[in-house]
Amino acid sequence: MEAAHPLVVRRRVEVRQVGIATLAAGLLALFLALGVGLGRQPLPMPLVLAFGVGLLGTLALALARYDAAVVVGVFLIAAVRVEPAPSDLVFAVVIAVAFVTWRFDLERVPLSITLLVSAFLALNLIASIEVIDPARAVTFFAITLYLGVLGLWLAGYVRSVRRARLVIGAYLAAAGLSAALACLALLAPFPGSELFVTGPRAQGLFKDPNVFGPFLVPAALVLMEEAVGPRLLRLRLATKLGLLSIVSLGVLFSFSRAAWLNLAVGTIVLLFVLALRRGGARKAMGLLAVTLAAGAALFAVTAATSSLTFLEQRAAVQVYDTQRFGAQLSGVELASEHPLGVGPGQFERISEISAHSTYVRALAEEGVLGLLAVLALMLLTLGFAARNAASGVNCYGIGSAALFAAWCGLLANSLFVDTLHWRHLWLVAALIWAATALRVRNPYPGS
Repeated sequence: MEAAHPLVVRRRVEVRQVGIATLAAGLLALFLALGVGLGRQPLPMPLVLAFGVGLLGTLALALARYDAAVVVGVFLIAAVRVEPAPSDLVFAVVIAVAFVTWRFDLERVPLSITLLVSAFLALNLIASIEVIDPARAVTFFAITLYLGVLGLWLAGYVRSVRRARLVIGAYLAAAGLSAALACLALLAPFPGSELFVTGPRAQGLFKDPNVFGPFLVPAALVLMEEAVGPRLLRLRLATKLGLLSIVSLGVLFSFSRAAWLNLAVGTIVLLFVLALRRGGARKAMGLLAVTLAAGAALFAVTAATSSLTFLEQRAAVQVYDTQRFGAQLSGVELASEHPLGVGPGQFERISEISAHSTYVRALAEEGVLGLLAVLALMLLTLGFAARNAASGVNCYGIGSAALFAAWCGLLANSLFVDTLHWRHLWLVAALIWAATALRVRNPYPGS
């Protein structure tokens, strides 16, 4: 067996050292955030005991059935009512086990991505000198750090068709189930249905419908590409279309304009990419027909459920839109007064309303350098996704066109909603990074 070149060996050592430091810091920060949260709002003893049992059970599962624990973690990203969320605790254990058992493969992540994530986290720490609410800063930064580590770990985890199927299957199951329960809670309330709605809007197990709707969009796009070009999912076309209908209905009934924009941008990009591929015109026309039929069906359902008036109201300009744009303007003013930023999670402590933009939050909380780091990370990932789609390199069967379309939708969504702590944002990014690593290893996928 040929020995590795010394430079390659040194790079592997350097990458692993960065991984060790980032992972250790991420896990420490996550549990520190949990401690701060418990300290501010002590939990009843039965809940604490249940948490302890759950943590030990997760550890046992991760040691005995590593992939099964990953599936549980991905499935639970559909429930983010509090932070840290249940999926965070599962993934914290899984990542710790991966590190101890030498399964944290940072070498499969593009080095530029690792450096940009690390740079943004470092800028968070530098900006922390300006914080006015240290407890909030610790909690917020801990979640950001954890999600950065999660994205890097997941990109290294997805390295086979089997693992890709496990991850995307768990995500689609979570999206389909949460969409079905939320829509059912709106249309035919059942005991406990109030957990899945807020007023006339579906929100699943999220804190906000504006997160629930966009959570379903990547699932819809993956199902669209799978419907016209089956690769990974072992489902009949009728099942895929049925699941797509349920997920699309969830997006509609979230009544989130940003989610509608997200889905519209993603669908247009997906159609465009498919049409440009060799022999893709038929697939694009088929998808367009499915899209138009689904749109007509959704309109019919909306009319039948007497939701058309509310839909028209939501589509119009809202009174609080002026406040949102005012908050974004205040973010720019904060950046001019604090060049290094006001610190992680401090925007809401200074402004009366949330940032409502990932880019404005980064600018206000980490300064101009923080905004540049976020933009570089977002745009570099966009470039990777576009090249993967153009080269026809899928993420071990997960369609590259759907991932590219999903990322375009998320970037548009991020203009109007703060997406930094969205678990599915990092999930989509990780799948794009994993596909990029695959393309680099095999630049000629058809050979």
